[in-house]
Amino acid sequence: AMASEGKTSDAPKLTNYINGKAVPPVTGEYIDVQNPATNDVVALLPRSSAADADAAAAAAKAAGQGPWKDFTAAQRADILDAIANRIAERADELSRLESQDSGKTLKMASSVDIPRAVANFRFFAGQLRHSESDFHDMTDAINYTLRHPIGVCGLITPWNLPLYLLSWKVAPCLAMGNTIVAKPSELTPRTACVLAEIATDVGLPPGVLNVVHGLGAEVGAAIVAHEDIRMISFTGGTVTGRHVARTAAPMFKKLSLELGGKNPTIVFADCDFEKTIAGTVRSAFLNQGQVCLAGSRIFVERPLFERYVAAFVAAVKEMKCGDPMDEATGLGPLSSAMHLEKVRSYVALAREEGGTIECGGETPALPPPLDRGNFIEPCVITGLSPDARCATEEIFGPVVTVHPFDTEEEVIAYANGVRYGLAGSVWTSNLGRAHRVCARVETGIIWVNCWLHRDLRTPFGGVKESGVGREGGKYSLDVYSETKNVCIYLGR
Repeated sequence: AMASEGKTSDAPKLTNYINGKAVPPVTGEYIDVQNPATNDVVALLPRSSAADADAAAAAAKAAGQGPWKDFTAAQRADILDAIANRIAERADELSRLESQDSGKTLKMASSVDIPRAVANFRFFAGQLRHSESDFHDMTDAINYTLRHPIGVCGLITPWNLPLYLLSWKVAPCLAMGNTIVAKPSELTPRTACVLAEIATDVGLPPGVLNVVHGLGAEVGAAIVAHEDIRMISFTGGTVTGRHVARTAAPMFKKLSLELGGKNPTIVFADCDFEKTIAGTVRSAFLNQGQVCLAGSRIFVERPLFERYVAAFVAAVKEMKCGDPMDEATGLGPLSSAMHLEKVRSYVALAREEGGTIECGGETPALPPPLDRGNFIEPCVITGLSPDARCATEEIFGPVVTVHPFDTEEEVIAYANGVRYGLAGSVWTSNLGRAHRVCARVETGIIWVNCWLHRDLRTPFGGVKESGVGREGGKYSLDVYSETKNVCIYLGR
């Protein structure tokens, strides 16, 4: 939302989507959406207020009592498949928008984000068709479980994986027959606009999926506080998550929170070295390190430490910062100028804390117009204590700290010595050790000899300050529905 070099006047105005129609914000106010690679204004975003949230919630509530409530599970699954097909048809356009909004490479958007959005809708269509309900038998009665929609759900999503995470919520939410007020990040709004258009195109009744744009503190807060919105699913930072919980809890709303992470990468000396270097570079720097699951604190068994750091730094130096549209680019810009300042401040803090910058942390020399973009070279830091601020606070950028360890006990203590507990990875060829370490690391997800290898049926979520609840597969169906036990007495 900063002033920028691009001409504001010719940027297209985006709209909210309420009750199946594209509508301007009640306030008539707009915010700049910038391309992080150049900071040029690419669109104007509705600066929606509580009035827009009210209109969207009213439309969603009414739609829940309309034709949508008579859709069978099979019909809802068909709608999800139709949405998936339409996203696939528009994949090139969506990949481009995602890259321009977020700064992620076009290569990543087209190989990860948009295919995953398609997969999310297809997966939950299948999950819904194949879902079973519980039955509990007694000698003189039978119990069976019904699943009802919750009603209106508020879905609030971040800028790092915009359509990927919006679809992860929208698909199961629709599968269970709910209606939706969605608020995408103000930094990356355009793929959500396309999703709203697609939903209308494939025959989703008006008001079932509403999209309101704007700032979290304004319209996001209004969604969370709205009495007709009975469930909130939020992915974002832990600080915002705390505000969401504080508002929603006394209203007894159902909550699913996927928050920050400071995830350990644990490398033992007996790992497959080449695969480990490649895998841990990817886990540290995919999407410029702007992934909640990123392996941003690396612990290396001491006999391997020097060799690992040398090879890791050499691999990182090969990664090219540049135009996200260029196939050869390894790292695009960070999401915003403000976020770049935050990441830079952590590199400065690492120096103050006595760390050694092994590489990166500087602004790369790029030709115009990329010289106005939010770029920073991928940064590797050694020499910090595992409890330093840089090694324990979520930076959410292309910055990793690397630390030696001697024993399994010691590294488990390091891994668990943070407020977060989302994910982690272990790199070893010792099977017993892999199982032991995985069992003891306090996270919701842990990978061995891989990272971000996902089966959508599995439970996804964090412990400690990384969130509340689990989504994925049947866990998502539980999150987005209310269960009711029916007991039928068979006695005389």
